[in-house]
Amino acid sequence: MFNFRRSLLAILVFLMSNGVIADGEEDYTRQAWREVEAAFPTAPVDGALREFYVSAVAENRFFVDTSTLSIGADGVVRYVLVVLTHGGARNVSFEGMRCETREWRIYASGRTDGSWSKARSDSWSPVREAAVNRHRAVLFLDYFCPGGVIVSNVGELRNVFKRPATLQANP
Repeated sequence: MFNFRRSLLAILVFLMSNGVIADGEEDYTRQAWREVEAAFPTAPVDGALREFYVSAVAENRFFVDTSTLSIGADGVVRYVLVVLTHGGARNVSFEGMRCETREWRIYASGRTDGSWSKARSDSWSPVREAAVNRHRAVLFLDYFCPGGVIVSNVGELRNVFKRPATLQANP
């Protein structure tokens, strides 16, 4: 019996080393990810802004302009985010989120005249469940990448944002 096992092991090693049996790694060559050029969208359209719930303690209100939602060939969900602060300020940013790596980045900040100011940095940051910037974790988990997988199409994205933000403490 022992010689049979040794012979079987020798045959398997021979077959694997000669490419007859592949372990799966040799057949899969991972392509280097390349980000596509993102064109800046138009300024946010109030009628397309959809509020989303962040938490009961969030003082700001958070909106996504659903007319700007896109899924690039690079697997990045791009969107315009509008944050209305408790003090009345309106912050607008054009952002992207990668479900595959759980990262986000800002492409540009919105100006009051509707134009864009390109971001100084093109680096990606991890999406974190923290008190600060929690809205990005909500977008990742509940809207763009449920279960860590990117939604299938823009129509699905827009449908998800049709849910009312009923849990908002101060609507």
